[in-house]
Amino acid sequence: MKIKSAVFVMSNSNVTKAPKDRKPEYAFIGRSNVGKSSLINMLMERKGLAKISGKPGKTQLINHFIINDEWFLVDLPGYGYAKISKKKRVIFQYFIENYFKEREQLVCTFVLIDSRHDPQKIDLEFMQFLGENQIPFCIVFTKADKLGSSKLNKQITSYKKKLLQTWETLPTSFVTSSTTGFGRDEFLQFIDGVNKDVAGNFK
Repeated sequence: MKIKSAVFVMSNSNVTKAPKDRKPEYAFIGRSNVGKSSLINMLMERKGLAKISGKPGKTQLINHFIINDEWFLVDLPGYGYAKISKKKRVIFQYFIENYFKEREQLVCTFVLIDSRHDPQKIDLEFMQFLGENQIPFCIVFTKADKLGSSKLNKQITSYKKKLLQTWETLPTSFVTSSTTGFGRDEFLQFIDGVNKDVAGNFK
């Protein structure tokens, strides 16, 4: 897939106000500071499309981007650590859950995992939430360039073994680096394939 255009559409905290267009939608989410904005910018080859910050919790709204006038990329607030009030965290949790449970256009969620870290409870719980609500998802291991190939493979193998303790089959996964662009082609080919598979549902 060639990215011809990537345009910001809107930000909101209410799923009912999200774009009404009947186009397939892909959500990106992960713990704060997992490298989500950098990954989105790398995939779209647009340096400032998603705002990058050294401060966790920078993304605080549901952000919609239209890609190639064909599908939506959705940048969601990170979960986990963020220097925001407890009240705001509760609000985030509420509108994020509503988004996943009510957004009919959503065809796949990309759960971002920092490849340097061992399985974290909050990530495993979030994937459990997706599974229980029958929301399709893939795992995206980020920051692959921060580890040597041997250590990287060991980390990912260990992560998958942990998942198999509770999951019968593993979701599709990708290994990426926003710095080198590693994994970009495979990632976009996957989206292109899903778009073709679900095309009949969006006529």
